[in-house]
Amino acid sequence: MQAVGLITEYNPLHNGHLYHLQQAKQQTGADCTVVVMSGNWLQRGEPAILDKWTRAELALQAGADLIVELPVFFATQPAHLFAQGGVEILSALGCESLVFGAEHPELDFDQLATALPDDPQAFHQYNATFATQFNTVLQQTTGVSLTKSNDMLGFCYYLANQRLGQPMRLVPIKRQVADHNQTTIKDASLFASGTAVRQAARAGDWAALAPVVPAATLTQLQTQRLQQWADFWPYLQYQLLTADVTQTHQDDQMAEGLEYRMKEMVQNATSFEDFLHLVKSKRYTYTRLQRVATAALLQLTTAEVQQAQAHNYVRVLGFNRRGQQYLHQVKKDLPLPLYTKINKDLRLHGLELDYRAGRVYQLINEQPQDLYRKPLIHLA
Repeated sequence: MQAVGLITEYNPLHNGHLYHLQQAKQQTGADCTVVVMSGNWLQRGEPAILDKWTRAELALQAGADLIVELPVFFATQPAHLFAQGGVEILSALGCESLVFGAEHPELDFDQLATALPDDPQAFHQYNATFATQFNTVLQQTTGVSLTKSNDMLGFCYYLANQRLGQPMRLVPIKRQVADHNQTTIKDASLFASGTAVRQAARAGDWAALAPVVPAATLTQLQTQRLQQWADFWPYLQYQLLTADVTQTHQDDQMAEGLEYRMKEMVQNATSFEDFLHLVKSKRYTYTRLQRVATAALLQLTTAEVQQAQAHNYVRVLGFNRRGQQYLHQVKKDLPLPLYTKINKDLRLHGLELDYRAGRVYQLINEQPQDLYRKPLIHLA
């Protein structure tokens, strides 16, 4: 069996994702679709609107064959590290190709790669994001900027893929109609951005949502509690009010001096949104601040995140019959540890960061997220 890989968040799964899944198998001719999906905390530094098990179930219903989790120590990172984690897992699972959405699939990544400096530390400035630093160099050397988020992420997939001993074939698929950050659902459209879908769901605008999401997604959005940062704000506020700055300084992605600003601004903030506005400056994007807030909430330190990134693994969330057959085919040669459930030992050693992230998410979700949860199985 041959497999095609996708790196996703499905927050939540909408018609654009469904098109992506269908095109992945159609354009590659693969027998099995392997999806690496972020867990309960996402790349933009926010909680998923639906928990990872619900989103994995929706992915299986949409046609994915094997769903594995992107660990939290990669899922909540800037684009280059998010891409690294997902590409490592897909490569370990023997995928021959990687399909991803792009605003400009015609981009020549080989040419753009010549803009990268030889020094790997060149993009480690505290006061600018990886994307900002890279685009500055890219514009200076090639006259091109990757201004669209999916184009930037696609290029990060390219870079991570090039580092592999046997690179996968990259297959970009043009993003359909809706822009990534579009906030409204257009009349008579079958596609909408994830941002627009989430806003409509939280507003209960089911009539607008029905044409742009699969029926199963609509049902889950209508019947489940929808998570958002506001739910976790009291816990983050408590962390920042009570922790010493020497402790928060160790939080992952905490820039030099940012811990003092966050400590000061949390004193008077009335909500998470208000807190972000108070902390915001030209040095930091809102996304960067949300990632730091996620690290502070989950108490993810730079040291333990970096250590975990050197020990990636494959955590299975669900599969159908094809996915089961493919997993049996590749698991004997799998270069990464394979986990199908978290027991008491793994929650303390090996998968402790994902377990911690799941327990915090569970404070609001109220559904067990990790301990003894077995993969979803669709064998009909």
